[in-house]
Amino acid sequence: MSKWFKSGAPWIWMTGGAVSVSLVAVLGLLLLIGWRGLTFFWPHSIYEWQVSAPTGEQYTVIGEIHDREQVPVAQLRGAGLTLEGVTAETLTRYLIKTGNREFVPLDFRWLLETNIVERQQPADLVVLERTNHGNFYGYVEQVRQGDTLVEGDLRKQLQTRLSRVRELNSEMKSLQKGDIGTINFKLEKLRLKQRSLELAGEATETAIADIRDQEQQLRADYQALEKRLFSLREQARRDNVVVRDMRGEQVTLSLGNVLDATWPNDMGGIAKVGHWFSQIGKFVSGEPREANTEGGVFPAIFGTVFMVILMAIIVTPLGVVAAIYLHEYAGKNNLTKIIRIAVINLAGVPSIVYGVFGLGFFVYMVGGSLDQLFYPESLPTPTFGSPGVLWSALTLAILTLPVVIVSTEEGLSRIPSSVRQGSLALGATKAETLWRIVLPIASPAIMTGLILAIARAAGEVAPLMLVGVVKLAPNLPVDGNFPYLHVERKFMHLGFHIFDVGFQSPNVEAARPLVYATSFLLVTVIVGLNLTAIGIRNHLREKFRLLDQ
Repeated sequence: MSKWFKSGAPWIWMTGGAVSVSLVAVLGLLLLIGWRGLTFFWPHSIYEWQVSAPTGEQYTVIGEIHDREQVPVAQLRGAGLTLEGVTAETLTRYLIKTGNREFVPLDFRWLLETNIVERQQPADLVVLERTNHGNFYGYVEQVRQGDTLVEGDLRKQLQTRLSRVRELNSEMKSLQKGDIGTINFKLEKLRLKQRSLELAGEATETAIADIRDQEQQLRADYQALEKRLFSLREQARRDNVVVRDMRGEQVTLSLGNVLDATWPNDMGGIAKVGHWFSQIGKFVSGEPREANTEGGVFPAIFGTVFMVILMAIIVTPLGVVAAIYLHEYAGKNNLTKIIRIAVINLAGVPSIVYGVFGLGFFVYMVGGSLDQLFYPESLPTPTFGSPGVLWSALTLAILTLPVVIVSTEEGLSRIPSSVRQGSLALGATKAETLWRIVLPIASPAIMTGLILAIARAAGEVAPLMLVGVVKLAPNLPVDGNFPYLHVERKFMHLGFHIFDVGFQSPNVEAARPLVYATSFLLVTVIVGLNLTAIGIRNHLREKFRLLDQ
C-alpha cells in the first residue's frame, strides 16, 4: 500500500475523480436548466375542474397544471383547514395557470386534491395566446367578421383569420420600423441641422426655408403612411372570436390582439412536436411583451452577441500590442515587473468596479466631451454622454484585457529564440519578424485568450447595468438609417434579462420558466461564440504548424 501511495497513483485517481464529478455536475446543471426551460414551450394539456368551495358551493376552473407538490396534512390543519375523513399523511396540491387575467384576480391558483370534485380534459378547449393579459382559456362559441356571424368549421375559420391578422401585423411592423422610422429619423436630423446652424450663426432665411420645405414634404409622407397604418390596424381588428370562459360567460376578443390559437387536448404527438419547435422559434426571434414575462428575447440575443463581438474587436489589438511590448521590447527591470503585477492584479478586481469606472470615465468624461465637440446641437440631450453599447464594450474590454495579455505573452514565450534569430539573420527587420513569423505562431495562444475573454464578458451583468444595458430597448443598435451602426444606443442583454425577469417581475410564477429558458439560451450563445473562436484557433494552429516546428 505504501508503494502504491509513493507511486503517485492515488493522486491521479483523485484528480480524475474530481474532474469527473465536476463534469457530471456541470452537465447535470445544464440538463436541469434545459429541461425546465424547454418544457415550458411544450403544449400542456388543459383541464376543466369542478371544485368544491369551503361553503359547499361548486365552481369551475379551467387551466393547465403548472406545478404540483406534496403538503403534510398536519401543516394544512395548522393553517385552519378542516380535513374531515382524511387519513393520509400528505395531500397533493396543484398550481393551476388559469390565464384570463382581466376577469380573475390571479392567473395562478392552488387547488387541493380534496377540493376537486371532477376533472375533465375536453378536446375543444382552446388556448388563445394574446399580445397582452396573457393566455385566454375557454370554448370557442362564435367567429365574427365585424358584426356578421361566420358559418362553417369554427377552428378552420379562426385559423384562417388569424393567418390574415398575422400578415397584417407583419406589414404594420415593417411599416413602423421601416418607412415611418426612416421619416422620424430624417425629421430629427433636420431639427438638429437647424439647431446647428443657429449655434453657428448661419441660420439664414434661405437655409431655414429649405429645412422647412423638407420637413413639410416629410410630414406629408408621414401623414400618408400614418393613414395606411391606421387602415391596417382597423383591418386587423375587423374579426372577433366569442369564447365561453370558466365563469360560463361569453367574452368577445378582437383577433387583432390574438397571436395564436391551439387546441392542445386534441393534438397528436407530431402536432405537439411541431408546435413545440414553433414556440421555440417565436421565443428566439420575437420581441418581449408584458414586462418581459412573455414573448421572445431576440433583442437581448442580438445585443449580447453584438456587444461581445465589439468587445472582442477592441480588446484583441489592445491586448496583443501590450503583450508584444512587454515581451519583445520592454526591458527586464523593476518597472516591467510592476506592470506585469498590475496586469495580473487587474484580473481580480470586482466587475462592478469596472462598471463604475466605465460610467465615470467613458460615459461622463469621454462621452460628454464628444457631445460638446461634435454634437453641441443635441445638448442637453446626450448622444455619447449617456450609457450605450460602445461604452459597455470598452468597459468589458478593459475587464478582460489582462486575460488576453497574459495568454498572448505566454504564447510569445513558447516561441524559441532561434526562430527570431533566424529571421533576423536572413535580413528581416524586427517588425517584419514579429508580423510574419512570431504573431502567426502565437495566434493560437491569442485566440485562447480571446476565448476566455468572450466566456467571461458574455456572462457579465453588474458593470453593464451602469454603462448601457436596459430592461427594454426600443431600437436595435443596427438599422437601415445612416450610419447604420449606432454604437451610442442602449441595448438589451440576456444576463440582465434573466435578472430582470427573475427578480423584478410582478408575476413570479409566469416568469420562472422564462428564467430557465433564457439561462439555457445564454449558455447556448456563449458556447456558440466559444466554439466559433475554438474553430478559428484550431484552423490557425494547423495553418502555422510548420512554422512552429
